[in-house]
Amino acid sequence: MKPVSIRLRLWSAAAISLVVALAVASVGLVYLFERHVERQLETDLIFDLNQLVQATTVADGSPVVTESGVTDPRFGARLSGHYWLVTNLGTGGQLKSRSLGDQTIDLPPPLTDGLRHFFEARGPDGTLLLVLDRTVTDDDGRELRVTVAQDHGIISQSVGSYLHELIAALLLLAAVLSAAFFAQITVGLAPLTALSAAVRSVVAGRRSRLEGAVPAEVRPLTDEINRLLDAQDKALARARARAADLAHGLKTPLQVLSADIRLLRNRGEGELADEIEKSADAIRRHVERELARSRVAPHPGSTSTEIAAVANRVADVVRRTPNGAGIDFEVAVPAKLDAPIDEGDLTEVLGNLIENAGRFARRRVRIAAETSRDGTAITVSDDGPGIPEADREAVLHRGVSLGAVRGTGLGLAIVADIIESYRGRLTLGDAAPGLTVTVLLPPH
Repeated sequence: MKPVSIRLRLWSAAAISLVVALAVASVGLVYLFERHVERQLETDLIFDLNQLVQATTVADGSPVVTESGVTDPRFGARLSGHYWLVTNLGTGGQLKSRSLGDQTIDLPPPLTDGLRHFFEARGPDGTLLLVLDRTVTDDDGRELRVTVAQDHGIISQSVGSYLHELIAALLLLAAVLSAAFFAQITVGLAPLTALSAAVRSVVAGRRSRLEGAVPAEVRPLTDEINRLLDAQDKALARARARAADLAHGLKTPLQVLSADIRLLRNRGEGELADEIEKSADAIRRHVERELARSRVAPHPGSTSTEIAAVANRVADVVRRTPNGAGIDFEVAVPAKLDAPIDEGDLTEVLGNLIENAGRFARRRVRIAAETSRDGTAITVSDDGPGIPEADREAVLHRGVSLGAVRGTGLGLAIVADIIESYRGRLTLGDAAPGLTVTVLLPPH
């Protein structure tokens, strides 16, 4: 199952929240602005209606409006969108503003309650109008229907202009909120980033526990990890102790078995003795390897070992062995060059590699080391028969032997186990002639 990133989930939630919030805000703001424009128009219409009522009289049964009483000049411009209409409900006489021209307003039946009524109606050329209508009674008891109207399109125009400006403001707000979300997510996930780095340090062997100040929400996780590390350390210590006990327990039976092998040879049963000796050697090799593996444990902290000192010490020991006699051991390692590995583990690694190289070299064994961005590389080369490329992978596995070419292969398998525990890499190559074994240890 593909892991889900917390950062991605937070960003997804933030993006959805941002889109929803801006959408709701835009709809709400547009609605409020539209209502504000409508109320403003209603206020203007009330003012115009009051002026029109004051300026209206009746002469010979027909309404008369004093033009000076209606001050808005838009009532005089044809189809300006501002209209008024006065109707004598008794005689049917009607007077309308110049802005209506030969058009009229499709009004519903009048309400004679004397109150103001707002509604929408169709005007010139079918345009939608916002209408304010009132029925008044003059001093002579005549009922007059006084109507003022405003083109509803002005609301749409105002809202459109407002929305155009609102979009720019919302985009700016979205950018500001995105920056705020980025800062919030970055700050909020910083403890997890630090925890991830601490876990990598534990895995790499630079620390033994997760330490430092962590938020209260993460503290239970770090406590559980530390308890798990403690339990692992205890289990590892018990496993090493059992391996050591097993090795010591097998040592005496193997010694007895070696004595029995010599006894069989003395009795002339050499073939049977050889078979038993092969089995005993196999058992001994497995015991040695398991003991070597049980000793491997990268130490936490800044563990480092001077390569040249260990290489010279191991080379001096191998020179005094029968296999190392007459071999030139060249240690071409810069002084003070350190490797991120425990001294005992480095001794085990170089001991196996140099001993193997001395066993099969003709005249020369060379030990070199260098550092790069990838880590510290240590190479041991000899001028012996080498190992065919097709067999190099096989010799790194447990119990694999290439006979007369490379002995039992146990030393390389032990080295591979140790380097793997340090998350390093072991490779075999040509020395032209001979074999080159390269150990790469990653940096701290």
